[in-house]
Amino acid sequence: MTTALHVPEELSARIPAEQRGPGLDRDAVRLLVSRGTEVAHHAFAELPRLLRAGDLLVVNTSPTLAAAVDGRIGHARVVVHFSTRGDDGRWAVELRDPDERGTTRARAGGPEGTEVRLPGGMRLRLEEPLSAVGGRLWWARVSGAGGSRTATEAVDGLTTVSGQAGAGARVGGLLREYGRPIRYSYTERDQPLSVYQTVFALPSSDGAGSAEMPSAARPFTARLVAELVSRGVQFAPVTLHTGVASAEAHEAPYPERFAVPEASARLINAVKAGDGRVVAVGTTAVRAVESAVGADGAVRARAGWTDLVVTPERGVRVVDGLLTGLHEPEASHLLMLEAVAGRAAIDRAYTEALRGLYLWHEFGDVHLILPEESPHTEHCCRNCW
Repeated sequence: MTTALHVPEELSARIPAEQRGPGLDRDAVRLLVSRGTEVAHHAFAELPRLLRAGDLLVVNTSPTLAAAVDGRIGHARVVVHFSTRGDDGRWAVELRDPDERGTTRARAGGPEGTEVRLPGGMRLRLEEPLSAVGGRLWWARVSGAGGSRTATEAVDGLTTVSGQAGAGARVGGLLREYGRPIRYSYTERDQPLSVYQTVFALPSSDGAGSAEMPSAARPFTARLVAELVSRGVQFAPVTLHTGVASAEAHEAPYPERFAVPEASARLINAVKAGDGRVVAVGTTAVRAVESAVGADGAVRARAGWTDLVVTPERGVRVVDGLLTGLHEPEASHLLMLEAVAGRAAIDRAYTEALRGLYLWHEFGDVHLILPEESPHTEHCCRNCW
C-alpha cells in the first residue's frame, strides 16, 4: 500500500465507542465494506445483513492480559510490556520509558544482564535479544524477591515447583496484582481490563493470553452474535496469543503461540466445500488458520508456534474475507490485507476511510473485506433476504 496517505491525529479513536454518549454499546462504530474496489459505508450493527446463511466467522478466543507493569532500573522508572511467554518459562518483554501523559515511548533495550526491579519484590533480568525484531524485545526471566529462585515459591497462595509452571504462575500473579492494559499515546486515559476483552475471550488454562487485544472483535456484542447465529452465520473459534505491537517501527510479526481445534478445522473445511465464505475476524485469526492449512488446502487441528507472515506473494489459502481494524499506512498488517483483497482494493478503501473521517486504532471503526460477487450471487442474496 502507498505510504503517501497520512492519518491525521484527530482520527485516532481516543475512547471506546460505548463511552462516547449515552445509550451506546460497543457496536456503535462504523463499518467500511470493500468488495474489490467497490466501497460502501455502513454501521457495524448492520453486519448480520451483510453476511449470509452458511458464512463462517473465524474468531480469536485469546484473552487480553494486563501486560504493562511499572519497574525501575537503578533510580530510573521504566514500564515493562510483557509480550509473549516462551516454552521455557521466560517472557519476551519490551522496556519503555514513561512519558508525561500516562503512556510510554520507545527506549533502547538491553544490555544483556540488565535487571529491572518489579513490584512485590520481584526482579526481571534481560537474557538475550529476540533477534527477529532487532533488539526491541528481549527474552527475560522473572525471579522472586532478591533475585533468587528457590525450589518452590508461593504465588497467589499456592506453592508451585520452580521452572516453567512456577514461572508462569509467578508472572501471572504479577500481572493480575500490579499490571494494567497496554495503551499508547493516542488514547485518552487508562481503561479497566474489561474494556480490552472481546466477547469471544476465554480464560486460558495456563494463564497465557494476548499482550494487546485482538481488537477486530471488540465491536461484537452478545446481542449481535445471537442475531448472526439466528441468520445462519456460524463461528469457528481459534486461539492466537498476540504479542506487543511495534508502535513506532511497524515491524513484521514475530512467532506467536496459536491453536486451531479439531472441531473448528472440520467446520472450516465443510464451509470451504460448500457455498459459504470463511471470514476471519482480525489479522490474528488469519495468521492462525493459515498456519494450519496443508498443501492440499485442508485445515487440520494444530497447536504450537507460528512464524507465518502472510504477504501478497504468499497469498491466502483458507480465508475468503476479513474483518479488521484500520491500520496505519506503514503497518506490516497491510501486506496481509493486500493478500486477501489486492493492493488496488486496499488503496481505494483507505482513501475512502480518510475521506469519510473513519476512526483508527483499537477503539475505532472497522473494515469488512468481502470477495467480489457475481451478479447471479448478488441477485440470489437479495431474494433470500
